[in-house]
Amino acid sequence: MPATETLPLFPLHAVLLPGAALQLRVFEPRYLDMVRDCGRSGSGFGVCLILVGGEVGEPATPAAFGCEAVIEDFDTGPDGLLALRLRGRRRFHVRRTRVRDNGLVVGEIEWCEPDPDDELHPEHAMLATVLEKILEQIDADLPALSQQQLDNASWVGWRLAELLPLEPSQRLGILQEDDVHQRLERLLGLM
Repeated sequence: MPATETLPLFPLHAVLLPGAALQLRVFEPRYLDMVRDCGRSGSGFGVCLILVGGEVGEPATPAAFGCEAVIEDFDTGPDGLLALRLRGRRRFHVRRTRVRDNGLVVGEIEWCEPDPDDELHPEHAMLATVLEKILEQIDADLPALSQQQLDNASWVGWRLAELLPLEPSQRLGILQEDDVHQRLERLLGLM
């Protein structure tokens, strides 16, 4: 059994994916303390979909899979709240959780294996074309994508899962899938 690590968790009604950006406003003391600790240590924290509960108040029950969030930028919003720009990094599996006295959920986690650098299979080539068209619609000034990116099964899968109008439970299903080609097959089925 792989070694486990401890990671503070931020349960949300959203799923963070590797490489994806997420804007987050932080105001609860438990999360302000967590962000301060992460800033001091240069570490990230885990974002998990809420299965039971809410984003504010009592500690929520997080899903068993999540994504490490790293803070790319922060600011104080017009409302005086801390505004974070996060980026998803590594997937993890939560083995067990505990709740600290301040209400922060901490997970005992195992990191998932990094995705292999596999090329798209021919049956998934259409997904790269769909992704390219979506990205063109979002930002016409977007720099040209490299063929290497569009041929990378992992990159195409994560970007599609990020940009397609999926339910959080569907994104969670994608996040839980270890096989990059099965991930693409799931996306194909959802489309």
